[in-house]
Amino acid sequence: MRKPALQAAAIAAADDGDMALVRRALAREADAFRAIIKTHNQRLYRIARGVVRNDAEAEDIVQEAYLRAFASLDAFRGDASLSTWLSRITINEALGRLRKKKRMVAMPENPEAQIIRFPLNPSNLNPGDDPERTMAQRQILGLVERATDSLPDVYRSVFVARVIEGLSIQENAEVLGIRPETVKTRLHRARALVRKALDDEIGPVLLDAFPFAGRRCDRLTQAVMKRLGFEG
Repeated sequence: MRKPALQAAAIAAADDGDMALVRRALAREADAFRAIIKTHNQRLYRIARGVVRNDAEAEDIVQEAYLRAFASLDAFRGDASLSTWLSRITINEALGRLRKKKRMVAMPENPEAQIIRFPLNPSNLNPGDDPERTMAQRQILGLVERATDSLPDVYRSVFVARVIEGLSIQENAEVLGIRPETVKTRLHRARALVRKALDDEIGPVLLDAFPFAGRRCDRLTQAVMKRLGFEG
């Protein structure tokens, strides 16, 4: 079997797996909901975090996105992958929050609170969330995160989805509701801006940016399951 045939078979198998999970979730199987959440937590969090640039708000957005998705799960037909479908719901929720925030910032009560940065100060980090990082890694990630945060909104969402999270150009277009050509144009500009900010120090460390694992993943999973009515 040639490579394209193998890829097609893998995609078909993944689609079948999506539909099987959806059917089980529609039957209110707790394990199905938990599997969906744990499988997609990291991607959805990274996408939300890339849009709103705030850890806590990103978690809240992902929770709301799951609840919206599960409330309309019977509408999922498998035309796109479950991952793409959930990503689209998440980014719409995140962009909605961002638009609302911009309206509220028009007359801010505390102007100094407008800039929200990653919790890169070691004294502000929970060691249990990222025990594998050395201080040097944190400093490098800090450069990447600040450079990404500095991108204009229109470029940042494309950049996070494609470069950090690994969505294809087509998936990116579907999630954002724009043409693939537009994704390519924005991505090119975003890369140029980040490259300038980092002075060609991007490297493969991008793959480790915006981590989502351990306690945060478990906490979000438990919160969504509780809101769905599954205890424990």
